[in-house]
Amino acid sequence: MVEGAFFTFGSAYEMWAFRIAVVALVSFLIGGMVLVTRPQEEVIGHPKGLFLLFMAEMWERFSYYGMRALLIFYLVQHWLFSDAEASVIYGAYTALVYIAPVVGGYLADRYVGQRKAVLFGAVLLTFGHFFMAFEGDGSLGQDNPMLNVFWLALALIIVGSGFLKANISVLVGQLYSRTDIRRDPAYTIFYMGINVGAATASIICGYLGQTVGWEYGFGLAGFGMLIGLVFFVIGKPLLRGKGEPQHPERIAGGKEYLIYGAGLGMVALCWLAIQYQELVGVLLGGFGGALVAYVLSIVTFQMAYGSWKAAPTVPFFIYISSAVGLIVSLIAASQGSEPAQYTAGASLLVLIGVLIQQSMVKTFHERDRIFAAMFLIIVSVVFWALFEQAGSSLNLFTDRHVDTAGVSASIFQSVNAIYIVLLAPVFAMLWQGLARKGMEPSTPMKFGLAVVQVGLGFLVLVWGAESVGVNVPTPVIFIFLIYLLHTTGELCLSPVGLSAMNRLSPAHIASLVMGTWFFASATGNFAAGLIAAATGAEGVGEEAGKQLVLDVYGTVGWWAVGIGVGVMVLSPLVKKLLHLDTLRDDNVGDDLEGQAGAGLEAQEAGMHPATNPQMPGKHEENR
Repeated sequence: MVEGAFFTFGSAYEMWAFRIAVVALVSFLIGGMVLVTRPQEEVIGHPKGLFLLFMAEMWERFSYYGMRALLIFYLVQHWLFSDAEASVIYGAYTALVYIAPVVGGYLADRYVGQRKAVLFGAVLLTFGHFFMAFEGDGSLGQDNPMLNVFWLALALIIVGSGFLKANISVLVGQLYSRTDIRRDPAYTIFYMGINVGAATASIICGYLGQTVGWEYGFGLAGFGMLIGLVFFVIGKPLLRGKGEPQHPERIAGGKEYLIYGAGLGMVALCWLAIQYQELVGVLLGGFGGALVAYVLSIVTFQMAYGSWKAAPTVPFFIYISSAVGLIVSLIAASQGSEPAQYTAGASLLVLIGVLIQQSMVKTFHERDRIFAAMFLIIVSVVFWALFEQAGSSLNLFTDRHVDTAGVSASIFQSVNAIYIVLLAPVFAMLWQGLARKGMEPSTPMKFGLAVVQVGLGFLVLVWGAESVGVNVPTPVIFIFLIYLLHTTGELCLSPVGLSAMNRLSPAHIASLVMGTWFFASATGNFAAGLIAAATGAEGVGEEAGKQLVLDVYGTVGWWAVGIGVGVMVLSPLVKKLLHLDTLRDDNVGDDLEGQAGAGLEAQEAGMHPATNPQMPGKHEENR
C-alpha cells in the first residue's frame, strides 16, 4: 500500500497512473477554457467552436468510459448478479448504446437539428450518470429497491448517448465549408478529446469506484458530464448558428416537445429492455435481419431492373417469402424452438439461392458491391463479439487472476485508448506508404487481418496464463499484449469499415447501409455478452474458474484465427465484387466526415453527417 496526498493506493504504479491522469485531464480542461475564451474568432487556425465541441465530447466520453470501466464489477460485487447474468446485462447495455444513434441521428436530421439533439442527449446523460451514484444498501443485492433507479440510469445513458454521439461529430464538420482543407485536422483534434476522456476516466473513476466507493466513481463520471453540458450551453455562440433545424416548420407550434417526448419514450423502452435482455436479442435478430433483407432486395430487384414493377415476379416473390420465413424463424429460434432452427436454415439457403440466381441472370455492379458490404458487416460481428470482452469477462479475469501489482483492474480499461492515441497515426502513415507503393491491402484483407489479430490476442493470453501455471497469477504483461493485438486489429477494421460502407453504398441507400453497419456493431456487443456469460463459473473454485475462462478464450481465439484466415483467402473474390474498375465518384463529396478519425468506437463518425469532398480517383477503391 502506498499513501498519497488524499488517497491510499495499492501500489506506486497505481498512484502515478492516477496522478498523471488527473494532471492530463486538468491540463486539457484549463487549456480548453483558455482557447474558447480568447477574443479571436479563430485559435491556432480553427474556429473556437471546435474546441468547445472538443471539451463537450471529452467530458461526455469521460463520463461514459468512467462508468463502463466499473459496470461489470458493480453488477457482480454490489448487485450480486452472477458472472453470466452480469455479462448478458452488460452485452445488452452496450448493444442498445449502438442501436440508439440510429434513432438519435434520424430525429436530429429530420426535426430538431444536431445542436438541440446534443443538448437533449447531454441532459439525459447527466441525469443517468448521477442516478448511477444512488446505490442503496449493498448487502441487499437484487432485493434493493434502488435497483429500479439503476435500470433507469442505464436507460438514460443509452438514449442520451444515442442523441449525443450520433450528432456531435456532425457539428464538427458543419463548422467548416465543404472545401475547407482544415476538415481532417479538425477531426484529428476532436478525436484526441475522445481518447483523453476515455483514457483518464478509466483510471480516475475506476480507482475511485473500486477503492473508495461506487458512488464516488459514478458520481465523478456524472460531474464530468455536467461540466461538458455547462460548456456546451455557455458556448452556444461559438457554434455560429450551426446544427440548427433544417426544417424549423416541422417542429413549430410545440411539435419540438413531441420529439423530446419520443426520447423519453425511448428511455422507457430501454428501461424495460435492459431488464429483459432477450428482448434485445429479438430486436437485433428481427429488425437487423429485416434491414439486411431490405437492402439486398433494393439492389437486387429495384435498382437492377429500374423499378419494383420491372423485377421478375417469381424470384421476387420467392425472395420475400424466404426473407419473412427467415426472420420469423430466427425470432422463434431465439425463444428456444428447435424446429424453427431448421426452418431458418432452409429459408436462408433459399434466400442465398435467389441472390446467386439473380447474379447469374443479370450483371449489376452496385448489387455486387452491396454483397461485398454485407460480407464485411457479417465479419465485423465476429470481431466486435470478441473485442468487446474487454469491458466484461476480460475485466473480471484481470481482477481475479492477473498479478496487477496492486493496480485496480478497471484502470486497465484505459490501455486500449492509450494504444489508439499512439498507434492511429502510425497506421495512417502505414496505409499511405503502402498505397504509394501499390501494396496497400484491400478492405476485405484488412478485415481478415483484424479478426486474426483479435483471435491471436486471446491465444497469447491463454498461452501466457498456462505457461506459468493455472494456479499462479497471470503476469500482467499478457494483459498489455492482448490489448495491443486487439487495438491493432481494431485499427484495421473500424475506420476501414466506416469508409467501406460509405464508398460502396449508392447515395440513396447510404443511410440504410450505415444503419446496418451499426446494427452489426450492436449485434457483436450482444454476442459478446453471451460469450462472456459462458466464462462464468461461480462455485467451482478459483483455479477451475480460471481454467474455464481460458478454455473459452482458447476456443474463441482459434475460431477467430480460422475465420480471419478464411476471410483473407476469400478477400480476392470479395475484392472482385467491388468492381474497382467501374467505381466512380459520381457525387464528389460523399465521404463520411470523421471516418479517418474513428477507431475507439464505430460511432465516432456520426450517423448522418454532412459530407467531406474529395477529388475523384483519390479513394482507396479507385486506385
